[in-house]
Amino acid sequence: TGRRKYIIADAPGHEQYTRNMVTAASTANLAIILVDARKGVQVQTRRHSYLASLVGIPHLIVAVNKMDLVDYDQASFERIKADYLAFAGQLGIRDVRFIPLSALNGDMIVDRGERLGWYQGPTLLEILESAPAAHTERAENFRFPVQFVCRPHDSANPELHDYRGFMGRVESGEITVGDAVTVLPSGASSRVKAIELGGVPLPKAIHEQSVTLLLEDEIDISRGDIIVKSAEAPEPVKQIDATVCWLSETPLSPARTYLVRHTTREVKARLAKIDYRLELNTLAHEPASGLAMNDIARVTLKLAQPIVADRYADNRATGAFIIIDESTNNTVGAGMIG
Repeated sequence: TGRRKYIIADAPGHEQYTRNMVTAASTANLAIILVDARKGVQVQTRRHSYLASLVGIPHLIVAVNKMDLVDYDQASFERIKADYLAFAGQLGIRDVRFIPLSALNGDMIVDRGERLGWYQGPTLLEILESAPAAHTERAENFRFPVQFVCRPHDSANPELHDYRGFMGRVESGEITVGDAVTVLPSGASSRVKAIELGGVPLPKAIHEQSVTLLLEDEIDISRGDIIVKSAEAPEPVKQIDATVCWLSETPLSPARTYLVRHTTREVKARLAKIDYRLELNTLAHEPASGLAMNDIARVTLKLAQPIVADRYADNRATGAFIIIDESTNNTVGAGMIG
């Protein structure tokens, strides 16, 4: 549009597409839940709403479509709204907006049309244009997963002989030259000597900037380490409790070892226990000894090496991970910590 560019992921509501929905929603800032005005809140409505809340999408729009097939009846819309709010209360969804529309006739999509005069709210496009473009509740603690260690070894430039830059993206918080930092999981400490962006020095780096950090001390740092501020350094952990969505046709086996990729770090992991499998249609907790494709469950994983983990609700970057099959290198699961 004239104001924004949108990246749209379309996920069908059928159960076999649960993994598609989890993947698409993991980076989304807003979800549109489509409801058929004739059918009301269905199983797939509840499933997608739960998944949206699970991955922390902060803004939901419930679009009641096909209003033309119920003669634009306000009572039908209000009934669906009441049914959905009763369900949403179980999920803790805070920001949800409702809009009646007819995609076929274009009512309330871009223009208001003439058949929904009883609805005084904004059109779908107006809601999208005014919605916050990113998460407003950002984690404040500085997290900088190291992607690459830059050592030029340029014999033609003696100034670069001792250059050692740590490249990565600021996943949360900010950092300023002179700040005391700690490298995890080793626990080594130093101070930020310089911050560079494309070779240009910066006084500070903020959330979502990809920069190079230079430290005052020579510390053994490699890809997968996380640089944090010393005053807010968390304790690395070798066991995590998480909600996992299983993405593979090969079931999760407690007897197997998997790789967990968390930020830029990969560690071996085994399933310690499955607390329960979630029945998405009713949100009931069911016992399970393994997981099949599209299952969502609460599990505990034991890791061979420590990681720096935050709750997913606090930090999407350091609170999420994927599970990789060592034998095929396929991604078989996605998890949210906390």
